[in-house]
Amino acid sequence: MGVSFFFVLSGFVLTWSAKPNDTATGFWRRRLLKIFPNHIVMWALAMVLFAGAMTPLSAWLPNLFLIHSWFPQHATFISVNPPSWSLCSELLFYVLFPFLIGPVLRIKERALWGWAAAMVACMVAVQLVTDFLMPQHPPTPEGFGISLWEFWFGYNFPPVRMFEFVLGMILARLVLAGAFPRIRILPAAGLCVVGYGVALAVPFLYGLNVATIVPVALLICAVARADVEGAPTVLRGRTMQWLGEVSFGFYLAQYVVMYFGRTALMDEKLFAPLPGVLVLLGFFFATLLVGWLLLVCVERPVMRRWARPAPRRSAAAEPAREERQPAPALR
Repeated sequence: MGVSFFFVLSGFVLTWSAKPNDTATGFWRRRLLKIFPNHIVMWALAMVLFAGAMTPLSAWLPNLFLIHSWFPQHATFISVNPPSWSLCSELLFYVLFPFLIGPVLRIKERALWGWAAAMVACMVAVQLVTDFLMPQHPPTPEGFGISLWEFWFGYNFPPVRMFEFVLGMILARLVLAGAFPRIRILPAAGLCVVGYGVALAVPFLYGLNVATIVPVALLICAVARADVEGAPTVLRGRTMQWLGEVSFGFYLAQYVVMYFGRTALMDEKLFAPLPGVLVLLGFFFATLLVGWLLLVCVERPVMRRWARPAPRRSAAAEPAREERQPAPALR
């Protein structure tokens, strides 16, 4: 549910902040610098700590270049640092966004709701295709009650996640146009809880994102409207903004911290409830620390150094440079 939320949010935020004078190459440069340095650091750390001893070249190389979710082999699309699978979808979103933003901005306001409904319908269609047309064997090693092919196509395959991203783009248009109904944040959050319960009750495939997509969309738009209207929310606080900045590093670090901690440091020891809660809190703060280190030591320095193109030589400096050149010989 969190990943689906983030895919919708990505489309929403990129559309909301899109600038008419931005170039495709400038956009791609910023997005690649945003995701690859953190990914490469956590990829290398995972390889050194545990993954290098168990991951073949055919799996870790696609993982390094964030194309591993395009392969239906379980050892490939869930490899090295498993949460990085979602970056394969994000990379596809970023590649296509400069080509999508124009058509989305040209959608007439009265047609936006129809396009939003079409994206949700396409998400349902993906799971129907997965349910009835994908091979039923072999089963997933995690024991989800579905086949490996169903899990890969219905959840990990990047093109099928495009519908959530484009839905986010359309939702941004609706809020910008003032066409989205006024919904308060708490009721929208309550609907997300209901959606979570529905996701647990329906067949596994339909609980992956279909059961929660409407509540997720409502919550994102409710928060955006509150922000536009200047309404006081808990998200305006400095702590929440800091957590938002750290969240990408936190997401990439979670598996490495927990897997290495459970296997190497704790030898998979079991705990009673109270010590177990303390262990989970320890993992949370350790992951938060690693996420913060990625932010201040990797993400921010890289973005400051390379996110913007080098300034062009000013027009005033050009004549001076030309005057210093020897005059061409007359022929």
